Amino acid sequence: MSNKVLQHKYIKFGLVLLLSIALILFTQQVKLWKNPEGTPISMDTFIGLFVLWGFSFIGILVSDIMKKAPVNILKSFPVLGWVSLVSLIFCLSSNFFVQAIAAVDFLSITTPILAFAGISVADHLIDLSKTSWKVAIVAIFVFIGTYLGSAILSQLGLWVTGKL
Repeated sequence: MSNKVLQHKYIKFGLVLLLSIALILFTQQVKLWKNPEGTPISMDTFIGLFVLWGFSFIGILVSDIMKKAPVNILKSFPVLGWVSLVSLIFCLSSNFFVQAIAAVDFLSITTPILAFAGISVADHLIDLSKTSWKVAIVAIFVFIGTYLGSAILSQLGLWVTGKL
């Protein structure tokens, strides 16, 4: 790839990540309108969002570099995995990153992530419709099992802490 094409690709990735950060900030503000006692938006929030943007961008760069590696497992390792590893390394190296990210509301982060996941799944609905009806049965059991498992663990946690 030429240098100009790579530069355009990374600018595009940076802008998409910036849009994600803007959605997180918007979601946190909407949550504050509904619940004023929630995590306030401060300068630390902006620093935390910039840190998250940086972790994501570094993870994308590492993923692209590793696609040229001779080891197959490194080539096929997902971008999300690289972003997670980069985040883990930086957060273990300095408490600054942990404190910066703590100023960003967790639920505000999950809303855009779930929206992007829904969009990515929507692209594959035709493929999903070609699968067997048995997948629906498996999905129902997985959903029920996940729900029951979460409910049992929550009940156990409440019982152990004496809140129940």
